[in-house]
Amino acid sequence: MYLEWKIKRFEALSTKELYDLLQLRAEVFIVEQNCVYQDIDGKDEKALHLIGEDNEEIVAYARLFKPHDYFEQASIGRVVVKEHSRAKKLGHILMREAIQVIKTHFDQRKITISAQLYLKKFYESHGFIQTSEMYLEDDIPHIEMKKE
Repeated sequence: MYLEWKIKRFEALSTKELYDLLQLRAEVFIVEQNCVYQDIDGKDEKALHLIGEDNEEIVAYARLFKPHDYFEQASIGRVVVKEHSRAKKLGHILMREAIQVIKTHFDQRKITISAQLYLKKFYESHGFIQTSEMYLEDDIPHIEMKKE
């Protein structure tokens, strides 16, 4: 598998890229996790979109925010990997890439995320620490985590 990484602002996304990334997000966050929520939240227009493609198929994606666009610090959200690609540890590759993009594009080292609780150890493996009690977001347990 060869991943091609693309970093794009909202207005630079093609119609097909936007359709494919929204389809992936819906596939995982709404259908797979059985969670009816409003994914299109008006924040995509502020985000940098990190897209990992394998043979022109989006298999990994995250949206990245500069400080004060989502949290006080830079942030990473909508971290998602296509189901058939998860065994290849793409989530770890995606997080390393996202952290690096925040460093190079926003000149930031401090990052805040709203993480699904069951992924706590995954994010800890990337240097994040829990900074809040558990809270429900769209009826899914979440925690705030920070990387300094």
